[in-house]
Amino acid sequence: MLVVLVRRWQAAGPPLRRVLAPVFLTGLLGGAATLTGGVLGSTHPLRSTFLWVYWVAFCLLPLGFLAGVLRIQLGRTAVGDLLGQLREPLSAADLQRLLARSLGDPSLQVGYWRPDADAFVDGDGRPLRLPEDDPQRAVWPVERDGRRVAALIYDPALREDPHRLDAVAVAAGLALDNQRLAAEVRAQLAEVRASRVRIVAAADAARRRLERDLHDGAQQQLVAARLLLRLAQQRLDGTIDEQTDALLARSADGLDAAMNELRELARGIHPAVLTTAGLLPAVRALTEKTPLDVRLTTTAVPRLNPAVEATGYFVVAEALTNTLKYAHADHIRISVEYIDGRLRIEIADNGIGGADITAGTGLSGLRDRLAALDGTLTVHSPAGHGTTVCALLPCG
Repeated sequence: MLVVLVRRWQAAGPPLRRVLAPVFLTGLLGGAATLTGGVLGSTHPLRSTFLWVYWVAFCLLPLGFLAGVLRIQLGRTAVGDLLGQLREPLSAADLQRLLARSLGDPSLQVGYWRPDADAFVDGDGRPLRLPEDDPQRAVWPVERDGRRVAALIYDPALREDPHRLDAVAVAAGLALDNQRLAAEVRAQLAEVRASRVRIVAAADAARRRLERDLHDGAQQQLVAARLLLRLAQQRLDGTIDEQTDALLARSADGLDAAMNELRELARGIHPAVLTTAGLLPAVRALTEKTPLDVRLTTTAVPRLNPAVEATGYFVVAEALTNTLKYAHADHIRISVEYIDGRLRIEIADNGIGGADITAGTGLSGLRDRLAALDGTLTVHSPAGHGTTVCALLPCG
């Protein structure tokens, strides 16, 4: 009997355990007393004590069944309490906890039907797969006016009381329908965010390809043309007039200038050092080219997602460009910190201030780019007190 009780207790879910706990307790107590009394033998002085324990457990066994029945009846009154609490607006998590408490199943999950995707999602809008052929979980569909609204994923022990399940589903139907709409909006919002991240990543990949094409294609051809022109100038040295020699020299200088401009253009599109060495070396390269007093302070920054690194780099580049063009500053302070999986970049100058994030496309475009990565961009620029640009990016 002890073995049977233990095996059934292990196989039972939480709802069935709560209902049958009094029966199991009295049965285990009586079985243990009988087993111990038999092992001790008829002459042992404690045998009569264990016999009394067995008799008490035997008498309490019907009361245990009665206690289980009462717990079922009391559990059904929770449906009335559920109706009262549904009058107040609830979040998806609160509604799930309320339904779990009403059904006596803490493992209860709620899936919301999303018609446009023909699938279920959880309260946060994430895809949720209903269990199939799982003996440990069961599914109860919830409908309103013939429409599929949600599904309750519950412990199979609740099948013993289908009326209670149906009552809870009907009582919470309107609240579940409202949460279904909210979950659908959250799922659509998550898809929009994911698509924005993909757009940013695709744009960065296109930038890298264009930079490589300029470096390996047009720039190399200009280098080859410059070398050929210099070689021709050397071979013709002394055999041509001064005007022709000057013309060849000016042509070579023009090729040098074109290569420099092309190199700057490629660096502006996507710096090669950012791809090869990471964010901090790329930022240091920017500061070294800035004709102002720049103070750079950093923490250790590991290699991050390429989209995050590119966004951080362009924040610094745009802030430096705006400072050089409009701020009339002579000192810039740049801080790059990586703390608790978040990248924080701050650029502050001592210029005239008055910068407006909505006035141009540079900072506003960066703000949209950061928003696509769940980051934020703030600009503090009181007139006459300099400008501070702060970007915060999650790196997970």
